[in-house]
Amino acid sequence: DAFLWMIAHLLTSRGVSADTTVVVYDEKSGMRAARAFWFLEFFGHQDARVLDGGFGAWQAKGLPTQTAATTPEKSDWVVGRADERLATWYDVKSRLGNEDAVILDTRSDGEYRGIHVRAKRGGAVPGAVHIEWTRNLAEDGGFKGASELRTMYESAGVTPNKEVISYCQGGYRAAHSYLALRLLGYPRVRNYIGSWKEWGDREDLPIEVPADA
Repeated sequence: DAFLWMIAHLLTSRGVSADTTVVVYDEKSGMRAARAFWFLEFFGHQDARVLDGGFGAWQAKGLPTQTAATTPEKSDWVVGRADERLATWYDVKSRLGNEDAVILDTRSDGEYRGIHVRAKRGGAVPGAVHIEWTRNLAEDGGFKGASELRTMYESAGVTPNKEVISYCQGGYRAAHSYLALRLLGYPRVRNYIGSWKEWGDREDLPIEVPADA
């Protein structure tokens, strides 16, 4: 909760308010912008957006830029908390084997298969669907078209009628796939921000080591 309070304080100190459109971006449609988008939705903001293609796309279009810093005015936004956008380890564990839910692993193949170990244990959440977050992006750094994304996810069983919980190592890549699914209109999507660092470190939680494809 202290961490979430710090993020909320950062947003309001930069002038984010409930009644302003907020556009977040990084160098492309990247994981950092996606994580900022997730935070805004979690805090209950109703008009959060991501600049598709990021600053690279903006520059490629020859659109205006500036280097002078703008001093924001602190807002009085009292942030909310949309717990349906956040998943804990308990939420993930309680949904294992549940046909109404799907756990989405957004990490690299090596992490998913337990080859690259970044916690006490390597592997994956049992039954997780693996779609690496980079597959959301086209070559130009923007998101792939909706029909292509929809086909990719639905063919893997990640369908809009299910609750989807995404995870990675620490919630950044998971936020990117969260954003992709929100763009497709999926209503029930959560980001497990503890992700593999928490799950892999806790020996009381089950894991599997998927076989090579």
